[in-house]
Amino acid sequence: MNNIDYFMLARVFHVIAVVTWIGGVAFVTTVLIPSLKNMRDENHKLDLFEQLEGQFGVQAKVATLVTGISGIYMLAFMDAWDRYLHIQYWWLHLMTFIWAIFTLVLFVLEPWFLHRWFKEQTLKNSEKAFELLHKMHIILLSLSLLAIFGAVAGAHGFQF
Repeated sequence: MNNIDYFMLARVFHVIAVVTWIGGVAFVTTVLIPSLKNMRDENHKLDLFEQLEGQFGVQAKVATLVTGISGIYMLAFMDAWDRYLHIQYWWLHLMTFIWAIFTLVLFVLEPWFLHRWFKEQTLKNSEKAFELLHKMHIILLSLSLLAIFGAVAGAHGFQF
């Protein structure tokens, strides 16, 4: 395989990882959290969320790692680091920002305190805790979809 083949492979892994990761975020945001918010059994709600979120958490961690590694490889291969200096590549800035937020949350904030904090908040006021969680997911999903829109359009030559 030559370097072009490795670049193509990196792009394939990048897209698969993003689809897996953001698709999971979309499911959590549009299906899981709204369903949990409608549950009446407060104890079961938290247990079910922790069980399902824990399963997706592993998938999300792998996907964000693959996304980051393949993204860095593609930038290095194209020697495209200077794109961060140009506003017409806003989607690259947004993609990197989204990736950094999710990576920080998944690998640092959640294990250190977010998991415990959310559980405490749910025990105090489950409705309020799940509403906040839902709002944060809506914001992150919206920004993620905007980044995907910009990246696909930008990769095909569309300039905003």
